[in-house]
Formats: sequence, C-alpha cells, structure tokens
Amino acid sequence: MDRIEESVSAWPANGLPATLADRTRRVYDRMAAVYPVSTMLFHSRAHRCALEASGIADGMRVLEVATGSGEMFRRLVKANASGSTIGVDLSPNMAARTQRTARRKFPQSRTHCQAVDARHMPFRSEAFDAVFCCYMLELLSTEDIGRALREFRRVLRPEGRLTLVLIGQNTALFNAAYKLGGRVAPAFWGRQVERSVPQLIESARFQILDDRTVQQTFYPSRVLVAGR
Repeated sequence: MDRIEESVSAWPANGLPATLADRTRRVYDRMAAVYPVSTMLFHSRAHRCALEASGIADGMRVLEVATGSGEMFRRLVKANASGSTIGVDLSPNMAARTQRTARRKFPQSRTHCQAVDARHMPFRSEAFDAVFCCYMLELLSTEDIGRALREFRRVLRPEGRLTLVLIGQNTALFNAAYKLGGRVAPAFWGRQVERSVPQLIESARFQILDDRTVQQTFYPSRVLVAGR
C-alpha cells in the first residue's frame, strides 16, 4: 500500500495534456460539489450491478479509475474493508472529494485517491486484483480508449478482472438527447461508445466474462466484466 501511495503522490496533477482532457478536467473540477446528484439519480443501480458482477472479495488490491464524486468508490471500500482501495480521477477536485468522504466514512480502511490520467498511470505492472471504471470511456477518443484499456490490462495481475460501466445505447430517444448534449458540451458529455467497446476490449487481450444491461429512470447503462 505504501508503495502504491508513493507512486500516486508523485504524479503531477497539474501536468495533464492540454487537450480535450484538460477541458474535461476543468469542467469536472467545477462540477465536483453537485455531481453526486446525477450519480444518485442515474448511476447507483448500475454501480450495484457492477459490484455484484465483479467478483470482488474482501482483502483484494482494488483500483477505481475515474472515481467521480466517489459513490462507486465507497461501495468498493465497504466491500473491501481489509484490503487496499485506490482511486484516481482526472479532476483533482473529484479525487480530493472522494478521498475526504471515504476516509470520513471508513476511517480504518486503506484508501488513497489522487488526480491521475488513465492513459498513463503511475502504477507498477500487475499491481491490482481488480480494476473498475464507470462512465469514463465516453470522454475519450477511440485511440485513447485503446490506450486506457491497455493500461488497465498492464496494472491487473494475471486472472484479474476489469469491470466497466458504460452509457447504454439501446433507447433511440435517449441516444438522440445524448448526442445533442455531446455536441453542446463535449468535455462533459462525451459520446456514446457502448457498441464499439466490446471489440476494443478483446483487442486489448481481455476476455468478456459477463455482460449486463441496467436502466435507472430513463438512463440506460451496460456493465461489462472482462478477465485478463
């Protein structure tokens, strides 16, 4: 745990690329205080499904990439009380908020959160038993999705599991609304990629083990679990 915390702390939170990723970081920094509302309304059911499907067991080394406001991260910490749970997010404010809340609610747990770019993570290879990533790939180009997936594979131990939650594409009206949102605010909404991600997962040498769809209110999600 100490080695992981040291490597995360050494990563420059203000050294992220000056691209759409940088604009995304600024947007989510500003949204950090209110983002939990959307998580509660639209994402919590998918988070529960992801945790159930993941096969996580207490005592693991777990990484969540793109913690957002920390709702999924707190579920992971609770399920992994005697293990170590690391969280990273492109937004320093999101990462700090997640860390404060997790340590307040679970003071005895081994947790650490920091601002990190998912495409270039400062962890040694095969450092984690499980990796989680919810609603992040939509914010990346196809090339960068491939880079992130390769990083996930690199930091996972052999037979480790990757659990992804994606924005669903199975509702025409929702798809149209999301496409409009993506045009208006691409750094916040991104684009739907759910239909293309399974092929990208397999290209990154993962094997898909579980595939589930979830809907909360009008918001569709897809949960994918893949083995290294």
